[in-house]
Amino acid sequence: MDSVPRLTSVLTLLFSGFWHLGFTATNYNCDDPLASLLSPMAFSSSSDLTGTHSPAQLNWRVGTGGWSPADSNAQQWLQMDLGNRVEITAVATQGRYGSSDWVTSYSLMFSDTGRNWKQYKQEDGIWTFAGNMNADSVVHHKLLHSVRARFVRFVPLEWNPSGKIGMRVEVYGCSYKSDVADFDGRSSLLYRFSQKLMSTLKDVISLKFKSMQGDGVLFHGEGQRGDHITLELQKGRLALHLNLDDSKSRLSSSAPSATLGSLLDDQHWHSVLIERVGKQVNFTVDKHTQHFRTKGATDALDIDYELSFGGIPVPGKPGTFLKKNFHGCIENLYYNGVNIIDLAKRRKHQIYTVGNVTFSCSEPQIVPITFVNSSSSYLLLPGTPQIDGLSVSFQFRTWNEDGVLLSTELSEGSGTLLLSLEGGILRLLIQKMTERVTEILTGSNLNDGLWHAVSISARRNRITLTLDNDAASPAQDTTRVQIYSGSSYYFGGCPDNLTDSQCFNPIKAFQGCMRLIFIDNQPKDLISVQQGSLGNFSDLHIDLCSIKDRCLPNYCEHGGSCSQSWSTFYCNCSDTGYTGATCHNSIYEQSCEVYRHQGNTAGFFYIDSDGSGPLAPLRVYCNITEDKIWTLVQHNNTELTRVRGSSPEKPDTTTLDYGGSMDQLEAMIDGSEHCEQEMAYHCRRSRLLNTPDGAPFIWWVGRSSERHPYWGDAPPGVQQCECGLDESCLDIPHFCNCDTDKDGWTNDTGFLSFKDHLPVTQIVITTTNRSNSEAAWRIGPLRCYGDRHFWNAVSFYTEASYLHFPTFHAEFSADISFFFKTTALSGVFLENLGIKDFIRLELSSSSEITFAIDVGNGPIELIVQSPSILNDNQWHYVRAERNLKETSLQVDNLPRSSRENTEEGHFRLQLNSQLFVGGTSSRQKGFLGCIRSLHMNGQRLDLEERAKVTSGVRPGCPGHCSSYGSICHNGGKCVEKHSGYLCDCTNSPYEGPFCKKEVSAVFEAGTSVTYMLQEPYPVTKNFSLSSSAIYTDTMPSKENIALSFVTGRAPSLLLFVNSSSQDFLAVVLCKNGSLQVRYQLSKEDTHVFTIDVENFANRRMHHLKINREGRELTIQVDQQLRVSYNFSPEAELRTARSLTLGKVTESLGLDSEVAKANTLGFLGCLSSVQYNNIAPLKAALRHFTTAPVTVQGTLVESSCGSMVDSDVNAVTTVHSSSDPFGKVDEREPLTNAVRSDSAVIGGVIAVVIFVIFCSIGIMSRFLYQHKQSHRTSQMKEKEYPDNLDSSFRNEIDLQNTVSECKREYFI
Repeated sequence: MDSVPRLTSVLTLLFSGFWHLGFTATNYNCDDPLASLLSPMAFSSSSDLTGTHSPAQLNWRVGTGGWSPADSNAQQWLQMDLGNRVEITAVATQGRYGSSDWVTSYSLMFSDTGRNWKQYKQEDGIWTFAGNMNADSVVHHKLLHSVRARFVRFVPLEWNPSGKIGMRVEVYGCSYKSDVADFDGRSSLLYRFSQKLMSTLKDVISLKFKSMQGDGVLFHGEGQRGDHITLELQKGRLALHLNLDDSKSRLSSSAPSATLGSLLDDQHWHSVLIERVGKQVNFTVDKHTQHFRTKGATDALDIDYELSFGGIPVPGKPGTFLKKNFHGCIENLYYNGVNIIDLAKRRKHQIYTVGNVTFSCSEPQIVPITFVNSSSSYLLLPGTPQIDGLSVSFQFRTWNEDGVLLSTELSEGSGTLLLSLEGGILRLLIQKMTERVTEILTGSNLNDGLWHAVSISARRNRITLTLDNDAASPAQDTTRVQIYSGSSYYFGGCPDNLTDSQCFNPIKAFQGCMRLIFIDNQPKDLISVQQGSLGNFSDLHIDLCSIKDRCLPNYCEHGGSCSQSWSTFYCNCSDTGYTGATCHNSIYEQSCEVYRHQGNTAGFFYIDSDGSGPLAPLRVYCNITEDKIWTLVQHNNTELTRVRGSSPEKPDTTTLDYGGSMDQLEAMIDGSEHCEQEMAYHCRRSRLLNTPDGAPFIWWVGRSSERHPYWGDAPPGVQQCECGLDESCLDIPHFCNCDTDKDGWTNDTGFLSFKDHLPVTQIVITTTNRSNSEAAWRIGPLRCYGDRHFWNAVSFYTEASYLHFPTFHAEFSADISFFFKTTALSGVFLENLGIKDFIRLELSSSSEITFAIDVGNGPIELIVQSPSILNDNQWHYVRAERNLKETSLQVDNLPRSSRENTEEGHFRLQLNSQLFVGGTSSRQKGFLGCIRSLHMNGQRLDLEERAKVTSGVRPGCPGHCSSYGSICHNGGKCVEKHSGYLCDCTNSPYEGPFCKKEVSAVFEAGTSVTYMLQEPYPVTKNFSLSSSAIYTDTMPSKENIALSFVTGRAPSLLLFVNSSSQDFLAVVLCKNGSLQVRYQLSKEDTHVFTIDVENFANRRMHHLKINREGRELTIQVDQQLRVSYNFSPEAELRTARSLTLGKVTESLGLDSEVAKANTLGFLGCLSSVQYNNIAPLKAALRHFTTAPVTVQGTLVESSCGSMVDSDVNAVTTVHSSSDPFGKVDEREPLTNAVRSDSAVIGGVIAVVIFVIFCSIGIMSRFLYQHKQSHRTSQMKEKEYPDNLDSSFRNEIDLQNTVSECKREYFI
């Protein structure tokens, strides 16, 4: 397959001779002076100081010594007629001899006819040439692109402020020969083959053309089997239709294979080159190339009989054509090396001429004008006043939706006429003196850049507006006022000094081109306007249409759609996954690590591994745990898959699809620290790798389409399975369990972890064709963890140190992002230089970041001033971007600084030096501090690797927790790692990557969790003792208690802390729903704090905090209610011995009130329970075997938040899994796809047993409810508040505890 691009390249080289022969006719020494021998009559100008034509050749010293205009202003020009079309390669200028008159900058224009000029452009913009600094020195400029023209015009832009415009000029080049054919729209040339069928595997077709028509066929050929090739103009663009042997595709119905170019109906020469090798095609129009692969069943293009150029004639019907013919000129037309026009000129038999084809280019003498400024451009033309009626017509083209086209004051008081473009619709408005309005609306999307013809005709009270030959009239004209033509017609806008009655301009002026202006059926000579003898104008380009398609090429990246106005373009980034002025910036992060850093938890995300680069985002699952951040990419075959009848002749091959391209997967893998993929093969008389010495029966294919005969945890190149490495296979001579070929089921399972081979893209099995041979396989998702670049950091510790990288190439779009931290006052982050261009980012002061860039139009500086210092040794984020639309700088979350870029002049950023990071080429103003996660245009720079071989720079930068420690919540501790940090939630009642996930459980009647407060106990084996032990607070001077609860039952005992046989702290929910905090310091000293602001048994989540510092007690409920109390100095506060959640099961001398609440304990959900540095509920659920905790009764983990306003008595178990896609139990392979008949029977039996047990459970529940209802019907009904649940009335009737408390505090 690689041979096709190579063949295309070879073909381009082979046929480059045809291209140059047909398009340049270039003499290798094409630098002869062309103006030195011209007569004075060959020079002309806008005006002349002498009143006659002054010779202006280089070094001319006679007479005035060159050209100077009568007035030095921006409307002056000097031009020369070179006699014939020539190839121009260079120009030179001088000032006027013996004077202080010279031009300091100018532009060039070219023309074949002296009309319809074309501006010289470079870098897709009108090029400005540097001129002279004195009168005598010669400034020479070589043209980057040679030009073929007869007329050359020099347009002064700036001149010596102490003098006037003065020029002597020279043009260099050589003669230009070409073969030209002129087609009048009803003619064509037929190139007839010497045989019936022309079959080609490769083609090269080249030509140049010019036309004023936006539609027309340039050439066409077709075969009887459906092959065809057609090139045609469609609305000013070139469409290429190409099909190889596909009878279903016809020219009349098929969409173009490719479309290129824009505004090609401008009567200027445009070049075309089509290169085809098989189905691979390069299509070039001017300097834009599109590569595509054509449709078809074969690689040959079969054309019958002939190729037609200029149209598609209908056989047997002379003068009849299938589509609109081309109207214009074609030059140097070559088909596979054959000069078609030369054959036609010499009347060779291969060429048949249809209609009138001439061999010189007829040039229509049409003068276009350009309205340049949307506020000040206008054209005033006189009319014949007081004629009965009105007639005006013209053509226009524009990209703007709005603009005034024509305004005139009608004679005899008949009103004002206004023709305008509003929202792309043409609107004619006649405001008459009687205040009645005649309005006509027609057309749509008229700002499409195409020429549109407009005609206004008013006769005898009938007004007609014709657009593109379609007439539109008002439904009824009731004004009955005769219309008389005016004396002044204002096109495009109004002068500033006129009153509203003379020129009506309610919206902005027109920006665009006009031509063929007729008033009162008479054409207007716009050259006379230019010369000042007719009408008046301002801010016009006369004899030139300078419209530009700013969407060609399309600078909207990543599939963004481009739209434009006259002066700029816009990008619509909807549904692209990117944002910004040019759709450059990805809306997704580059890895799961970054999502985690932003505070996200596990879920599906899109990651964009190369950021603003060309790769599209990839959907992954981010499994964000406390110690690792896993990225999972699923494929299309995750179930255990049975292998059916495979053999070496007919292997069982399965291809895996990951929902993304291989480039996307490789970028994700290469950016990860570790990747793996589980491989499981279950076998019964089915060999795997055929070890120890045989050829493998099974292999898998990785990223490079290479076969790999190793399995599981074996290293690459070793034909073994995991059991072969540790010598634990079923049969020692074999290196895989399945290679023992046993009659019973066994398996080989392990993880592939060599990143250069991942992911697995295909598995091939050839070994289940024998009797009793069965097998099943499963390949898990691709799993990776670690981001090699987000935490990639270096430390600069000398100002002279820096890292250097290859030149940063970013001509049109450049984005740079990184983190830094420092204590230095200033320093350069990075710098890259060109000949004139440069880019630099620096810390210019302790609170200021500066982004400086120059693309050739002068430096631009953006500054972001921070209200706080940036050299605080904390991580700060910087992002700088430059594109064709704007330059911007973002620092942290501060307001973004931006500046719009000019779309004229230089716009390519051209750098050529090395990229310096942390310093400059001069080794001055170096940066002291750390830089991390440096990305440039989506590419990640490996700072650490470069720092290993660079003096003054160290890999890594400690201190992440100083910046990001706040991301660990609820008492979680930030733990520093080389690559980032993690949150240690050991001493927090919460868990998860940020210690924000509640740990909660449902308590049933009688459930008890008791924690013994004693020496520290380690609760995990993954952390050091110092960071993971649970400490007992032995200081009686402090108590910090926090918990959340949801319940619908009262009374209840939530928490009980025992200090001795007589001292305790209890949190009780009373029967009426009030909350009590009870401190019993002795039998005689009991403090009861009652919070009765609401019923807390209302199935809502409530939060309680009890803090005691010495003798100062604070109780807070639901973040709002806060109460303080001071214990007396005589109160004895003892050290706690145990803590119980729910029912207290030991006899601890409970007082009567606590004993009543303890009857059932607590029924509901408790969450995030903390006592000083202890999380007893978390210890019971997570570390039951290592923590001093005892659980009695049923304790079911659940989510309290999900139970709010629901039945809190229903137990909902919450399961968490590291694999969101699920996993099959693979201990026995006969699961899902591999299921024997006996297993099916067993499953049916299990279902029957399950149904029986369910029936018994339902009956028991019914009987229990019946008995309970009978019992409660005999109880005495009490009065309860309306907002209490009826379930309270069915519980044990406790005496009102408020009346019996010894010391009561109501809150």
